[in-house]
Amino acid sequence: MKQDEPIVDMITRFTDNINGLKGFDRKFTNGELVIKMLRSLSEDWNSLRMLIENTKDINTYLLKELYGTLMTYELNNAKTKEKTRRSKEEIKEPPKKQIALKSTNDKGSSNTNMSDEEFDDLVLLIKKWRGFRNNR
Repeated sequence: MKQDEPIVDMITRFTDNINGLKGFDRKFTNGELVIKMLRSLSEDWNSLRMLIENTKDINTYLLKELYGTLMTYELNNAKTKEKTRRSKEEIKEPPKKQIALKSTNDKGSSNTNMSDEEFDDLVLLIKKWRGFRNNR
């Protein structure tokens, strides 16, 4: 098995090779095919390989069942890797800065009479908000 090769591609190559050998009148038992398939897995699959070898009767374990087990394992492993990758990315993100507006208790003031400093603060807030919204 090639490094980082999807299991479906590996199964396809394996099947093509076996069918080619069958064309030369080479006969295989189901147990032989299961053993050959397990032996051809890369080191990333050692835990599953050992589990199957120790819990299943290789001579009666169907090749189609093995294919299903391998595909399920790959799918679950991919989900776990993705969750791990996401959590690592979240840890690496710098903390986000928060902006607070000044509050006033002046009930008689009007929003149309804004000072230059307040206007600049509002413009900055809007720019930050747009940047935050676009990054989501």
